[in-house]
Amino acid sequence: MPKDRFSDYEPAPIPATTSLSEITPDDAADLSEITSALNVGTPGQVRVTMQDGTIGDVFVSAGVVFPLRAARVWATGTTASNIRALF
Repeated sequence: MPKDRFSDYEPAPIPATTSLSEITPDDAADLSEITSALNVGTPGQVRVTMQDGTIGDVFVSAGVVFPLRAARVWATGTTASNIRALF
């Protein structure tokens, strides 16, 4: 399971982003950290495994911050590109 830097906090509005990381979608590996949000460069669909283990597809627009506590971004089912994790 990836590290969750917000595990000691009660659920609340997303704090300001302090760092980001490029994401390469991968069907076999979790992210190194759970995200606080995602951002994409091109619109499309992103298949994610959420912090609670549920898997689903989200539809994203380019340049918009999507508050998602994602543990994995899947290659299969993901059509958006230039995906970034925000922390």
